[in-house]
Amino acid sequence: MPFRLITSAFEEGGSIPKLYTCEGADVSPSLEWSDEPRDTKSYALIADDPDAPAGAWNHWLLWDIPASVHALAQGFKPGKLAVSGANDFGKPGYGGPCPPRGHGPHRYFFKIYALDVESLNLRGGARRADLDRALRGHILAQSQYMGRYERK
Repeated sequence: MPFRLITSAFEEGGSIPKLYTCEGADVSPSLEWSDEPRDTKSYALIADDPDAPAGAWNHWLLWDIPASVHALAQGFKPGKLAVSGANDFGKPGYGGPCPPRGHGPHRYFFKIYALDVESLNLRGGARRADLDRALRGHILAQSQYMGRYERK
């Protein structure tokens, strides 16, 4: 089986419930992954919105997730596990979907990367460009899960 990422919070390609957005409790959905490559030493997670008006908007950056971990609980808080980067809201951890009203539905991609190193040696609070550079040459496999959200 290929490396895969799933959530029970919403169907693949389906609508993201308000609970996980800026119009709700703004908590992260639970995520689970499986069938990673045998040589995986850690994971990294990126959640982004490629449909944002100013270009891709980063909602969640997390890395140095230990290889023994295969799930994140709903409402994950930074600081207890792994290293959190700064999302494009300027905060660590998860920031839920919050597209401009009337902009139509946006797609939100949750991406998990299986890595060949235990640590990316990247400081907490780093931004997406820093994480992208650190990931280069270390990705063994990746998987993604997509949901949609629209503010009316």
